[in-house]
Amino acid sequence: MIDQSFAQADPQWLELTCVAREWLDGPLGRMLIEEERRALEEELARFFGGYLVHYGPAQQTPPQAVQIQRTVRLGAPLPGMEIVCEEQAWPLCEHAADVVVLQHGLDFCLSPHGLLREAASSVRPGGHLLIVGINPWSSWGMRRVFARDALRKARCIAPTRVADWLNLLGFALEKRRFGCYRPPFASAKWQTRLQGMERWSTSGQALGGGFYLLVARKLVVGLRPLRQSRREPMGKLIPLPLAKVNRDGCEP
Repeated sequence: MIDQSFAQADPQWLELTCVAREWLDGPLGRMLIEEERRALEEELARFFGGYLVHYGPAQQTPPQAVQIQRTVRLGAPLPGMEIVCEEQAWPLCEHAADVVVLQHGLDFCLSPHGLLREAASSVRPGGHLLIVGINPWSSWGMRRVFARDALRKARCIAPTRVADWLNLLGFALEKRRFGCYRPPFASAKWQTRLQGMERWSTSGQALGGGFYLLVARKLVVGLRPLRQSRREPMGKLIPLPLAKVNRDGCEP
Protein backbone atom coordinates (compact mmCIF):
# COMPACT_ATOMS: atom_id res chain seq x y z
CA MET A 1 0.00 0.00 0.00
CA ILE A 2 1.47 3.34 -1.10
CA ASP A 3 1.18 6.26 1.31
CA GLN A 4 -1.33 8.81 0.01
CA SER A 5 1.05 11.63 0.89
CA PHE A 6 3.29 10.36 -1.90
CA ALA A 7 0.63 10.63 -4.57
CA GLN A 8 2.76 13.22 -6.36
CA ALA A 9 5.90 11.07 -6.31
CA ASP A 10 7.38 9.75 -9.54
CA PRO A 11 5.16 6.77 -10.48
CA GLN A 12 8.03 5.14 -12.37
CA TRP A 13 10.19 5.18 -9.26
CA LEU A 14 7.40 3.77 -7.09
CA GLU A 15 6.64 1.01 -9.59
CA LEU A 16 10.32 0.05 -9.90
CA THR A 17 10.70 -0.11 -6.12
CA CYS A 18 7.58 -2.27 -5.70
CA VAL A 19 8.65 -4.68 -8.45
CA ALA A 20 12.14 -4.99 -6.96
CA ARG A 21 10.67 -5.56 -3.50
CA GLU A 22 8.46 -8.35 -4.79
CA TRP A 23 11.35 -10.05 -6.60
CA LEU A 24 13.65 -9.84 -3.57
CA ASP A 25 10.95 -11.56 -1.54
CA GLY A 26 10.86 -14.48 -4.00
CA PRO A 27 13.02 -17.62 -3.95
CA LEU A 28 16.01 -16.10 -5.74
CA GLY A 29 15.84 -12.81 -3.92
CA ARG A 30 15.67 -14.44 -0.50
CA MET A 31 18.71 -16.57 -1.26
CA LEU A 32 20.64 -13.49 -2.35
CA ILE A 33 19.55 -11.40 0.65
CA GLU A 34 20.47 -14.16 3.10
CA GLU A 35 24.02 -14.43 1.75
CA GLU A 36 24.33 -10.65 1.79
CA ARG A 37 23.21 -10.54 5.41
CA ARG A 38 26.12 -12.72 6.48
CA ALA A 39 28.67 -10.58 4.67
CA LEU A 40 27.16 -7.29 5.88
CA GLU A 41 26.98 -8.34 9.51
CA GLU A 42 30.64 -9.41 9.39
CA GLU A 43 31.64 -5.97 8.14
CA LEU A 44 29.26 -4.00 10.38
CA ALA A 45 30.56 -5.77 13.50
CA ARG A 46 33.69 -3.59 13.47
CA PHE A 47 31.87 -0.25 13.24
CA PHE A 48 30.44 1.75 16.12
CA GLY A 49 28.47 4.94 16.55
CA GLY A 50 25.03 6.39 17.05
CA TYR A 51 23.15 5.90 13.76
CA LEU A 52 23.09 3.53 10.84
CA VAL A 53 20.87 4.38 7.86
CA HIS A 54 19.73 1.54 5.61
CA TYR A 55 18.30 2.22 2.14
CA GLY A 56 17.03 -0.48 -0.20
CA PRO A 57 13.87 -2.01 -1.70
CA ALA A 58 13.99 -5.34 0.19
CA GLN A 59 11.36 -5.87 2.86
CA GLN A 60 13.51 -8.23 4.95
CA THR A 61 14.90 -6.91 8.24
CA PRO A 62 18.20 -5.05 7.70
CA PRO A 63 21.45 -6.63 8.92
CA GLN A 64 22.36 -6.02 12.55
CA ALA A 65 25.19 -3.78 13.66
CA VAL A 66 25.88 -4.74 17.27
CA GLN A 67 28.00 -1.68 18.11
CA ILE A 68 25.69 0.93 16.58
CA GLN A 69 22.94 2.27 18.80
CA ARG A 70 20.16 2.87 16.28
CA THR A 71 19.36 1.52 12.81
CA VAL A 72 16.91 3.52 10.69
CA ARG A 73 15.24 2.25 7.51
CA LEU A 74 14.77 4.87 4.86
CA GLY A 75 13.09 4.64 1.46
CA ALA A 76 9.84 4.43 -0.47
CA PRO A 77 6.46 4.55 1.31
CA LEU A 78 6.19 0.80 1.88
CA PRO A 79 5.66 -1.34 5.00
CA GLY A 80 8.69 -1.49 7.27
CA MET A 81 10.10 1.92 6.34
CA GLU A 82 10.66 4.29 9.26
CA ILE A 83 11.53 7.39 7.24
CA VAL A 84 9.72 7.84 3.92
CA CYS A 85 11.44 9.80 1.18
CA GLU A 86 12.32 9.79 -2.50
CA GLU A 87 15.66 8.50 -3.68
CA GLN A 88 17.13 11.97 -4.32
CA ALA A 89 15.55 13.79 -1.36
CA TRP A 90 16.69 12.29 1.91
CA PRO A 91 15.32 14.22 4.93
CA LEU A 92 18.63 13.96 6.76
CA CYS A 93 21.11 16.59 7.82
CA GLU A 94 24.56 16.51 6.29
CA HIS A 95 26.91 14.17 8.18
CA ALA A 96 23.98 12.71 10.15
CA ALA A 97 24.95 9.01 10.09
CA ASP A 98 27.96 7.04 11.17
CA VAL A 99 27.23 4.28 8.63
CA VAL A 100 25.01 4.21 5.55
CA VAL A 101 24.12 0.95 3.78
CA LEU A 102 22.83 0.96 0.20
CA GLN A 103 21.54 -2.56 -0.38
CA HIS A 104 20.48 -2.86 -4.04
CA GLY A 105 19.58 0.81 -3.98
CA LEU A 106 21.76 1.52 -7.01
CA ASP A 107 20.41 -1.55 -8.82
CA PHE A 108 16.81 -0.37 -8.67
CA CYS A 109 16.78 3.42 -8.97
CA LEU A 110 16.17 6.09 -11.59
CA SER A 111 19.32 8.13 -10.91
CA PRO A 112 22.31 6.23 -9.49
CA HIS A 113 24.40 9.40 -9.30
CA GLY A 114 21.68 11.30 -7.45
CA LEU A 115 21.09 8.50 -4.97
CA LEU A 116 24.79 8.04 -4.32
CA ARG A 117 25.24 11.77 -3.68
CA GLU A 118 22.43 11.71 -1.10
CA ALA A 119 23.97 8.72 0.67
CA ALA A 120 27.48 10.20 0.58
CA SER A 121 26.28 13.52 1.99
CA SER A 122 24.63 11.75 4.95
CA VAL A 123 27.86 10.06 6.09
CA ARG A 124 29.92 11.92 8.66
CA PRO A 125 33.63 12.47 7.99
CA GLY A 126 35.40 9.30 9.02
CA GLY A 127 32.17 7.31 8.70
CA HIS A 128 31.51 4.47 6.28
CA LEU A 129 29.33 3.79 3.27
CA LEU A 130 28.57 0.16 2.37
CA ILE A 131 27.17 -0.62 -1.07
CA VAL A 132 25.69 -3.96 -2.12
CA GLY A 133 24.85 -4.58 -5.76
CA ILE A 134 24.30 -7.40 -8.24
CA ASN A 135 27.59 -8.38 -9.82
CA PRO A 136 27.33 -8.02 -13.63
CA TRP A 137 30.29 -10.42 -14.06
CA SER A 138 28.45 -13.34 -12.49
CA SER A 139 25.77 -15.83 -13.51
CA TRP A 140 23.28 -13.48 -11.86
CA GLY A 141 24.39 -10.67 -14.11
CA MET A 142 24.12 -12.96 -17.15
CA ARG A 143 20.61 -13.99 -16.12
CA ARG A 144 19.56 -10.35 -16.20
CA VAL A 145 20.01 -10.32 -19.98
CA PHE A 146 17.49 -13.11 -20.52
CA ALA A 147 15.23 -12.61 -17.50
CA ARG A 148 11.58 -11.69 -17.78
CA ASP A 149 11.16 -10.75 -14.14
CA ALA A 150 12.32 -7.73 -12.14
CA LEU A 151 15.96 -8.73 -12.47
CA ARG A 152 15.83 -7.51 -16.06
CA LYS A 153 15.21 -3.99 -14.74
CA ALA A 154 18.27 -4.06 -12.47
CA ARG A 155 21.12 -1.81 -13.53
CA CYS A 156 23.89 -4.16 -12.32
CA ILE A 157 26.51 -1.41 -12.21
CA ALA A 158 30.07 -2.74 -12.16
CA PRO A 159 31.83 -2.41 -8.79
CA THR A 160 34.83 -0.75 -10.46
CA ARG A 161 32.60 2.04 -11.75
CA VAL A 162 30.95 2.50 -8.35
CA ALA A 163 34.40 2.67 -6.77
CA ASP A 164 35.34 5.47 -9.20
CA TRP A 165 32.21 7.41 -8.23
CA LEU A 166 33.05 6.99 -4.55
CA ASN A 167 36.53 8.33 -5.14
CA LEU A 168 35.09 11.47 -6.75
CA LEU A 169 32.80 11.95 -3.75
CA GLY A 170 35.69 11.91 -1.30
CA PHE A 171 35.65 8.28 -0.18
CA ALA A 172 38.50 5.83 0.13
CA LEU A 173 37.69 2.22 -0.78
CA GLU A 174 38.72 -0.03 2.10
CA LYS A 175 37.39 -3.41 0.98
CA ARG A 176 35.72 -5.19 -1.91
CA ARG A 177 34.25 -8.65 -1.49
CA PHE A 178 31.84 -10.97 -3.29
CA GLY A 179 29.30 -13.59 -2.25
CA CYS A 180 26.46 -15.92 -3.32
CA TYR A 181 28.29 -18.13 -5.80
CA ARG A 182 25.35 -20.42 -6.47
CA PRO A 183 23.74 -19.90 -9.89
CA PRO A 184 20.30 -18.25 -9.87
CA PHE A 185 18.23 -21.43 -10.10
CA ALA A 186 14.67 -21.00 -8.83
CA SER A 187 14.43 -24.64 -7.78
CA ALA A 188 14.91 -25.07 -4.02
CA LYS A 189 16.29 -28.56 -4.66
CA TRP A 190 19.08 -27.23 -6.85
CA GLN A 191 19.83 -24.44 -4.40
CA THR A 192 20.36 -27.05 -1.69
CA ARG A 193 22.55 -29.23 -3.92
CA LEU A 194 24.77 -26.32 -4.89
CA GLN A 195 25.07 -24.85 -1.42
CA GLY A 196 28.61 -26.20 -1.18
CA MET A 197 29.70 -23.59 -3.72
CA GLU A 198 29.48 -20.98 -0.99
CA ARG A 199 32.76 -22.22 0.45
CA TRP A 200 34.39 -20.09 -2.23
CA SER A 201 33.05 -17.04 -0.43
CA THR A 202 35.24 -17.58 2.63
CA SER A 203 37.79 -15.17 1.22
CA GLY A 204 35.27 -13.11 -0.72
CA GLN A 205 37.80 -12.39 -3.44
CA ALA A 206 36.57 -14.63 -6.27
CA LEU A 207 34.90 -12.44 -8.90
CA GLY A 208 32.08 -14.86 -9.73
CA GLY A 209 29.87 -14.02 -6.75
CA GLY A 210 26.29 -12.96 -7.42
CA PHE A 211 26.68 -9.78 -5.39
CA TYR A 212 29.51 -7.42 -4.51
CA LEU A 213 30.03 -5.47 -1.32
CA LEU A 214 32.04 -2.27 -1.24
CA VAL A 215 33.18 -0.74 2.04
CA ALA A 216 34.32 2.88 1.75
CA ARG A 217 35.38 5.44 4.35
CA LYS A 218 34.62 9.14 4.05
CA LEU A 219 37.83 11.08 4.20
CA VAL A 220 38.26 13.70 6.91
CA VAL A 221 38.90 17.14 5.52
CA GLY A 222 41.96 18.47 7.31
CA LEU A 223 43.00 22.04 7.96
CA ARG A 224 44.40 23.80 4.95
CA PRO A 225 48.02 24.78 5.58
CA LEU A 226 48.78 28.49 5.47
CA ARG A 227 50.55 29.55 2.35
CA GLN A 228 53.92 31.09 3.10
CA SER A 229 54.25 34.67 1.97
CA ARG A 230 56.67 35.25 -0.82
CA ARG A 231 59.91 36.79 0.34
CA GLU A 232 61.34 39.55 -1.78
CA PRO A 233 64.93 38.99 -2.88
CA MET A 234 67.44 40.95 -0.89
CA GLY A 235 70.67 42.47 -2.10
CA LYS A 236 74.07 41.26 -1.07
CA LEU A 237 75.24 42.22 2.38
CA ILE A 238 78.37 44.36 2.30
CA PRO A 239 80.52 44.22 5.47
CA LEU A 240 81.26 47.63 7.00
CA PRO A 241 84.83 48.50 8.04
CA LEU A 242 85.47 48.35 11.76
CA ALA A 243 87.49 51.00 13.59
CA LYS A 244 90.76 49.73 14.98
CA VAL A 245 91.46 50.35 18.66
CA ASN A 246 95.01 50.74 20.02
CA ARG A 247 96.22 49.52 23.32
CA ASP A 248 95.40 52.83 24.99
CA GLY A 249 91.75 52.43 23.94
CA CYS A 250 91.95 55.45 21.53
CA GLU A 251 91.44 55.55 17.84
CA PRO A 252 94.63 56.06 15.77
